[in-house]
Amino acid sequence: MRVKDSIGAYGEQVAAEHLVRAGFVVVERNWRCDIGEIDIVAMDGGTVVVCEVKTRSGFGFGSGLEAVTAKKLARLHRLALRWLAEHAARGTPVRVDVVAVHRRPAGAPVILHVRGAQ
Repeated sequence: MRVKDSIGAYGEQVAAEHLVRAGFVVVERNWRCDIGEIDIVAMDGGTVVVCEVKTRSGFGFGSGLEAVTAKKLARLHRLALRWLAEHAARGTPVRVDVVAVHRRPAGAPVILHVRGAQ
């Protein structure tokens, strides 16, 4: 596994654990279709949450939150609609969240969770 992939897998695990602690139910991880991938699909009450996870080991490339551009958010919204259609969940409320996981050399990672990212 490439270092980048292992850092991403670490961040997705940390993000999934964070969501569960926050009361979400993780439904699916790494869901793929022909237009892209959703890192985590979770339920927050009756709302489907499509969650993008960005993991950073440093800030040389900026914050994980800064990496989610308007173009990426637009794709996540299209992916959310596709997921709803393929899971017979049309009409279910949906939102896009971003979880940035910042690894630190020592101690617990810093987790930033933006609900309803725009």
